[in-house]
Amino acid sequence: MPQYRAKHHPFPHGASAGAASIGERPAPARRRLMQLALAAGTAMVLSTQFVGEAHAQTKIRFQLDWRFEGPSALFLLGEQKGYYKAEKLDVSIDAGNGSGNVVNRVASGTYDMGFADLASVMEFHGNNPDARNKPVAVMMVYNNTPAAILALKKSGIRTPKDLNGKKLGAPVFDAGRRAFPIFAKANGLSAPAFQWQAMDPTLRETMLARGDLDAITGFSFTSILNLNARGVKDEDIVLMPYPQYGVKLYGNAIVASEEFLKKNPEAVKAFLRAFAKSARDVIARPEEGVRAVKARDGIIDEKLETRRLKLALDSVVKSPDAKAEGFGRVSKPRLSLMASQVADAFATKGRINPDVLWTDAYLPSATELDVLR
Repeated sequence: MPQYRAKHHPFPHGASAGAASIGERPAPARRRLMQLALAAGTAMVLSTQFVGEAHAQTKIRFQLDWRFEGPSALFLLGEQKGYYKAEKLDVSIDAGNGSGNVVNRVASGTYDMGFADLASVMEFHGNNPDARNKPVAVMMVYNNTPAAILALKKSGIRTPKDLNGKKLGAPVFDAGRRAFPIFAKANGLSAPAFQWQAMDPTLRETMLARGDLDAITGFSFTSILNLNARGVKDEDIVLMPYPQYGVKLYGNAIVASEEFLKKNPEAVKAFLRAFAKSARDVIARPEEGVRAVKARDGIIDEKLETRRLKLALDSVVKSPDAKAEGFGRVSKPRLSLMASQVADAFATKGRINPDVLWTDAYLPSATELDVLR
């Protein structure tokens, strides 16, 4: 820390610094002046030290993949509890509108870090091998993709093969729709034979509920609750989660730009330490996590978002695969298989090198990552 020298008069305005003047004062007065001078100097040093520490904080601009909903508690509880500040970080967390946008904004430098579907990160690498500031995944959070096929029981759909000849729909950027060729191959279906209808995300579950579609793809913990909100009961929903039907894709990970990693490696490590503490608290007390979300978006339904959060935790954060591999980590063979599958399904310009888009060099210690209790 640079040394600062206080440039101030050591005595109150109007007092003389001359030795004769001081000598003429009674001893108690002289001691009082010296005490005041010492106190003023100490205050200046403490003030300078505080300013220096404030400037030492590293600013991190972070974007979520979606709106402030239950799962965002994993990040927001740590913000509310001051975990990032305790690591000398100045973190701003913004809502998002899709993993693809997070990836692009991190790559452009608009955001330093973000939360995005790993398939979107892979797609960027496959299509932009020469990009100067590619996003890199540094911690796995959703060990399994939340993507799923959803249908209503009255449609007669029960298994993947029942989807043949049916009307499917999802937004064009939906993770499940884009990965459907992988699902199809794993279940003996011909992906090109399916016709898809696109729509705005807000209309997806509405179209399924009113019979405009036979099935949709979506994140399980989002689409189930959206169908409930439209009057569809759980027992009337057919759910086919991709991980349970042969698709072992990873889901969302924390990403950072290459440039930010090079310039601020310790800040990234500090962020991940703080996030791990936040995730541990949310897993232990989901209701507390949702209250942190409520503090950022006062109109959310706490009961609904608590259920959404618990569904997300059970299905993709605390999944058997996550417990086997360890929170935050990945299996290299599984990562390599996913890179190959995404390159084929997304028809990327080039093959995808998993060693370039993932690193565990910034992860906290094994003790700090022990959050799945």
